[in-house]
Amino acid sequence: APPGQGPRRVRWPPRAPRAPPVSPAATPYAAGPRRRPRILRWLALALLVVPTVEVAAIIGVGKVIGPWPTIALLVLESALGAWLVKREGSRAWSALSSALRSGSMPSHELTDAALILVGGTLLLTPGFVTDLVGFFFLLPMTRPLARGVLAAAVAKRLLRTPAPPSRPPGSGPTVIEGEVVD
Repeated sequence: APPGQGPRRVRWPPRAPRAPPVSPAATPYAAGPRRRPRILRWLALALLVVPTVEVAAIIGVGKVIGPWPTIALLVLESALGAWLVKREGSRAWSALSSALRSGSMPSHELTDAALILVGGTLLLTPGFVTDLVGFFFLLPMTRPLARGVLAAAVAKRLLRTPAPPSRPPGSGPTVIEGEVVD
């Protein structure tokens, strides 16, 4: 230490330098509250509505045919669905394998596989309404209808053209300078 001053104090471990404060405009929340994706709204609505409809359908069928036949019908639908998922899943897998071996684009086969997966999942949930939709996706005679609806929805979503970027008025055309080489 220099003469006339006490011992020098050293802090160990040394402090990391503090980061400069961030302006509120630099945060992702500066533009206001974020909008939730539309799919979350539909999912929340489905999680509320579907169980209510299923319970109402089970109670309605139970009042008409009785509780034990209703339970037997639900078990029979599940067994039939499991057999159908196994059969249609193996058919879809073999069609997908042969399409890949031939070198063609397997879009039809992939769509069928996705519909079979969703249909099998819907058949896992107990209820008559989800079973009807699941069988609609699984049965070979109704799957082309579901495939068409799915293809139209995907095409609408993918082929949506975004809005052109906005420019301030009076900014003029974009000029990119370059050199033409022949």
